[in-house]
Amino acid sequence: MKPAKEIRVGNIIMVDAKPMIVLRSDVNGSSRTGFTYKWKMKNLLTDTPMENVFRGDDKFDVVVLDKKPVTYSYFADPLFVFMDADYNQYEIEEENLGEALHYLKDGMECEAVFYNEKAISVELPTTIARKVAYSEPAVKGNTSGNVLKEAKIENAIEAHQHSVQVPLFVSTDDVIEIDTRTNEYKRVVRN
Repeated sequence: MKPAKEIRVGNIIMVDAKPMIVLRSDVNGSSRTGFTYKWKMKNLLTDTPMENVFRGDDKFDVVVLDKKPVTYSYFADPLFVFMDADYNQYEIEEENLGEALHYLKDGMECEAVFYNEKAISVELPTTIARKVAYSEPAVKGNTSGNVLKEAKIENAIEAHQHSVQVPLFVSTDDVIEIDTRTNEYKRVVRN
């Protein structure tokens, strides 16, 4: 059990017997009156957001989640199936994948996150390379400053095709590197 004052953003704690990840923490008060912690949290199992205020001496169980390397296999509506090195399959619901849906591709390696031996989510690599499926051609004269345009990247699920803001010189069929945490273009990958 840890007191609220030792809980950090990114920690997973049990609140009312539900695993919650702390997304944001605001501290109020003083050493004389005592501190309160306003946390923005998300339920790991249902993805529902929650905000609550706790005193600094409130105690919480901190949960350490297991992770295992897996490969994306296929989509079996409404579940996404991942496989580990021992050919064990793990099914994860669409709503638990969040932003990862935009980047999934057949055979993509990632890490499955487990809670009570059940796969609840996946973590993607920090950077990935994707081919640009479509991008408008650059217009001559649009070169003042840092001008960006939208580029659709290829992924496994057509319904979840995603766009990234890229510089004007990026064109269709280029392979670009993307930061999956911020959804930002990093560079063009040259062969």
